[in-house]
Amino acid sequence: MRVSITEYLDIELPSRRWLCNRCDADLGPADRSYKEGCLIANRNPQEVHPVIGTDAHFNFSFDPEWIRLIEFYCPGCGTLVETEYLPPGHPLTWDIELDLDAFERRHLPGQISGGEMPL
Repeated sequence: MRVSITEYLDIELPSRRWLCNRCDADLGPADRSYKEGCLIANRNPQEVHPVIGTDAHFNFSFDPEWIRLIEFYCPGCGTLVETEYLPPGHPLTWDIELDLDAFERRHLPGQISGGEMPL
């Protein structure tokens, strides 16, 4: 059984694995960050947000010494799964952490024990 978590991520139950829902690539165990199973690109933010205008000191572009753009791609199909902006040297964030036991109780038939309310 698969449950959609985001636009591009599913969790397969009961194996508890992250899957790309475009190509079914396995992105690793669901008790870890799906980002560990992705291809990662560390990009200069000015490639994505170019300097606008002639004044390099006053614009809406990000200074690469202050911020970096991290992109996470599915290793199977190349779909851009997530992006994040972080200061240089900051560790990657863990943006989705699920209570997998409660998740299974809600989504797998016969998993609700006596007296428990489904989530």
